[in-house]
Amino acid sequence: MRTVYVNGDYQSETEAKVSVFDRGFLMADGVYEVTSVLGGKLIDFDGHVARLERSLGALDIANPLSRDALLGIHRELVARNAIDEGLVYLQITRGAPADRDFVFPDPETTSPTVVLFTQSKPGLADNPAAKTGIRIIGIDDIRWGRRDIKTVQLLYPSMGKMMAKRAGADDAWMVEDGFVTEGTSNNAYIVQGDRIVTRPLSSDILSGITRAAVLRFAGEARMEVDERPFTLDEAKAADEAFITSASTFVMPVVEIDGIALGDGSPGPVATRLREIYLEESRKAAI
Repeated sequence: MRTVYVNGDYQSETEAKVSVFDRGFLMADGVYEVTSVLGGKLIDFDGHVARLERSLGALDIANPLSRDALLGIHRELVARNAIDEGLVYLQITRGAPADRDFVFPDPETTSPTVVLFTQSKPGLADNPAAKTGIRIIGIDDIRWGRRDIKTVQLLYPSMGKMMAKRAGADDAWMVEDGFVTEGTSNNAYIVQGDRIVTRPLSSDILSGITRAAVLRFAGEARMEVDERPFTLDEAKAADEAFITSASTFVMPVVEIDGIALGDGSPGPVATRLREIYLEESRKAAI
């Protein structure tokens, strides 16, 4: 039985409750972060807190907890739930006013709702998919225009994953105006020769915490990085492709819309970046 955190209290997952009037439930009016745990320690924690602050600020929601308070809660949940490898999910919404209304409630009388829980994922770092690669499909990107805010509006990404599943694939890359934006829950990359190509940051995509770390490690390893948009056809003709996220780290892509990349197995660039990321992240974990 998991222990979860709700508004200052540690509770059993079967007893924890949030109001039916909570705006996260009624309006998707909230943001979230997911931090990986390896060896019982948090990966890229400060990056997640910084992005959380940015997302909350963009929605004009006051963060009720300091960085140190959030760190304490994360560590307490990891300890109470004996997480060695897994995830800590954090969600902050605008709160639960007395009734449903499109107008924001007065922040003086309605406090944000804060929820955290863990997910145990043994073998997270040794995911077998990293050795075989994943298959993806392309789908239209019809999301709202502020993908840089990590909101809980995840219906279309969820639908995208189901489209992929029905097509016999593992995930989907979204395409807008002819160019790949990102995956359903990850950033997207292709490799042309020794050059890594990925879309630059803007309101069109989420500023991935793992993305930032991987690009930094790539630079330190003297790999060339070209931040520019790329098409799905360009991706299908690439030597390699991969995705990054907090839960998949660096994951090779070996097939797009039924077309194999290279020899159909994970390429050397993605494989090496995954090794570097895991090694360096374990060293810096807190």
